[in-house]
Amino acid sequence: MAAGENKTDESVPERVGGAQPKLPPIIEKPATAGLPPVIDTTPDATVGQTVLRVVWGGWMANPFGMKIQFRFGGYENEFDFKKPGLLIKKIIRSSISDLICKGIKPKYIFISGSGNQKHFNKKNLSLISKSIKEEQKKYDIKLSGGDTTKSKYSSFTIVSLGFSSKIVKRNNVSINEDIYVTGNLGDSFIGLQILKKKININNAINNYFIKKYYHPDIPIDISKNLFNFAKSSIDISDGLFDDLNKLINNQNVGYILYSNKIPISKYLNNYLKKNNKNILKFISKGDDYQILFTSPKTKRKYIKNLSKRINIKITQIGNTTNVKNQRTIIDGKNQLKSINYRGYSHKF
Repeated sequence: MAAGENKTDESVPERVGGAQPKLPPIIEKPATAGLPPVIDTTPDATVGQTVLRVVWGGWMANPFGMKIQFRFGGYENEFDFKKPGLLIKKIIRSSISDLICKGIKPKYIFISGSGNQKHFNKKNLSLISKSIKEEQKKYDIKLSGGDTTKSKYSSFTIVSLGFSSKIVKRNNVSINEDIYVTGNLGDSFIGLQILKKKININNAINNYFIKKYYHPDIPIDISKNLFNFAKSSIDISDGLFDDLNKLINNQNVGYILYSNKIPISKYLNNYLKKNNKNILKFISKGDDYQILFTSPKTKRKYIKNLSKRINIKITQIGNTTNVKNQRTIIDGKNQLKSINYRGYSHKF
């Protein structure tokens, strides 16, 4: 999917999901099949604090192998998904990631699903229900509401809810701060290309990347500590460069990044070297759901110790500058690189 001209642009990723699809009319009447009653839906929170963020997951997903057409900026893209149990996990994680990157623990999720009886059959519903139950246990969240409807089209929409008296803001970046990212970048994009049969490595490595696509590593354990060091934060859903630009926005700062510091997995590193590929393309596509944040230099020791204590990779990849609109990346040979790779583009 892309924005702009009506032609395919390899620099813009194709991704199933996003808040922008113009949806067809979907509600006809309640679906006769519902989710098996395996989930405790009774809220237990006493709302004594400010509700700071209600996140709409915003994902239109095609979990049953039926083709769904999306239109973005004049583009149409079709993609088959045939693993509803895996996909629902991805959608949940993409939604709660918006809370986690703000330092807020997700507590409740609300899921609305629509589809016909062929796709909402007993087997698929069982897979979906099992995955939802597993995600609740993994992230200590509760399914607390939602809806199922009968429709010609299949889709899921997820809302995540968390409670906090404070939040790590997005547009709170200062000059001469360190820029960090958690985890590794780029694996999910490779997984998508393998699923689309644009890349083939070998079965074992293919499976690694596909798993990273369906099951992004959400760094939930860092969330409760964010307030101790992060000045601003965002999750990387649309690509490193696009999301960093959102973080900077119209503030009077620029940034310098170092490409040799951007964290990638050993599998992606091997693929890039073997095929002489540019790292910038692969880490700019999004779907990573890692946390991108800025922090004062005085917090370096704290962040280093925290990374070891909670066993989450946290890597400094650059710093902010006093030059507004500066967007510079330096490679391993200290040569300037222009950033021509775009991430996922939202059109409303």
